[in-house]
Formats: sequence, C-alpha cells, structure tokens
Amino acid sequence: MSVRDLIAWSRGSSQVPSTNRGDDMDSFLSLHRNVNRLFDEVLRGFDSPSSLEGVSFNGAWPHVEIEENDSEVRVTAEVPGIDPDAVEVLLEDDVLTLRGENKRETEDKDRRFSERYYGRFERRLSLGREVDEDNVAATFKNGLLTVTLPKTERARTNVRRIAIDKSE
Repeated sequence: MSVRDLIAWSRGSSQVPSTNRGDDMDSFLSLHRNVNRLFDEVLRGFDSPSSLEGVSFNGAWPHVEIEENDSEVRVTAEVPGIDPDAVEVLLEDDVLTLRGENKRETEDKDRRFSERYYGRFERRLSLGREVDEDNVAATFKNGLLTVTLPKTERARTNVRRIAIDKSE
C-alpha cells in the first residue's frame, strides 16, 4: 500500500485515485465513495436541534420520552433547573415544539469550568398522529415537562391490523 492510497480524494469529485490492483480495489473504492456520498446526503439536512452561540450539541436537548397508547400520545421532556415560565409548548401541523431559555443568574469570573447549560433551546417532534388540539395539556413538576396529546376519534379508529403470512 502506498501513501497515495491513504489520502482521501474530494467527495464531490467523480474521479477515483488510480490503482493498478485490479477490479477488487476499484470495487472497494467505489463502495467507499458511495457510502461517503450517502452519509453526506443524509446528514446534510439535519441541523443541530439546539445551539449556544455557535457551539452545537451532539445530541438533542431536552431529552424526551414518548409514550403512546390507544387514546393518547404522552411526551415527557427533562428540563431540570429551568423555570416553567421560561418554557413554551407549541403544536402546529402535528409537530410539537418545546422551546425555552435558561438564563445565567450570576456572572462568576473565577469559575474555570462549567457543564451547566445556559441559553436557548428548541426541540421539534413530529407526532405522525392526529391529535385533538383543543384538549392538549401540559404539566411541569420536578424538572419534567409532560405534554399529553389526546388522539382524535379518527386517529383511534384508523388502525388496521395486517395479517402475517407464515408460509415458507
């Protein structure tokens, strides 16, 4: 293997580094290029759900738990240390949006390290179900925001069981 084989080529380019190892290496390089292109295309549409003045989080925040039964969808979000009045819950076109802001109370210039979260957050969750928008309820207790979204009658009856063919 030469050093040239270790150098990545431009993903936007259709040129593959020349090799004289035969079809196996060409196939591998083609597969490598296609996998990179696939990941680039898939991940291009995803923006970080929250950011702090240019610093992005790797994971979505606030962390949520979604439960669903026959009559409702329940979303529970962890927002510890945030004032309930600083949280906003919106529902539009079957997308639930949780947003808010945690403000820093004091300015401590002697602090050398902090993992506490300060700033704005926003999390959008596509429900994929019809919900009764007039009866949505939200509660806040001990740093947990719980949003209960009752399903519409149509969404409750719109479930169809599919038979599974067990023949081999």
